[in-house]
Amino acid sequence: MTNNDILRRVRYSLDLKDAQSLALFAQGGIEIDEAQFLALLAKEEDENYHSCSNEQLLGFLDGLVLQERGPREGGPAPKAEGAEPMNNQVFKKLRVALQLKEEDILNLLALAGFIVRKPELTSLFRKPDHKHFKACGDQFLRNFLQGLALQRRHGAEPSSEQDADVTAE
Repeated sequence: MTNNDILRRVRYSLDLKDAQSLALFAQGGIEIDEAQFLALLAKEEDENYHSCSNEQLLGFLDGLVLQERGPREGGPAPKAEGAEPMNNQVFKKLRVALQLKEEDILNLLALAGFIVRKPELTSLFRKPDHKHFKACGDQFLRNFLQGLALQRRHGAEPSSEQDADVTAE
């Protein structure tokens, strides 16, 4: 997944308008105007397309964390680790911003038809140098964002059959 795809999916899942999205960029310390923002949302084949940098995407997500949770008590927000894969950073920031617990994430993944066990999920949130760290793949992040969209925009809930699979661990 490209950063542009992630930005589009997060924006859709959370039903954010252009003005709200621009405000999140500003809160995250990224200054872009509306034309630049629309270029980030454009498809790759569009002549106005502009690639979303890691800094822009992480700034947007930092703004989302600040909006949803407020500033961090006791100091500035932690900076992303350079060695950590981008998908893991995105996943962590969304988890923090949306105040999701493990069960919430497992339910969102189940909504998308992607069944995962708790140990596999917790390995994504470890430090990169931990022996049980696992990089978050595109499929994992894509299914999480799909589940988030289903829940937030369509009010979907996992079936009891899926709940049984998710909580079996």
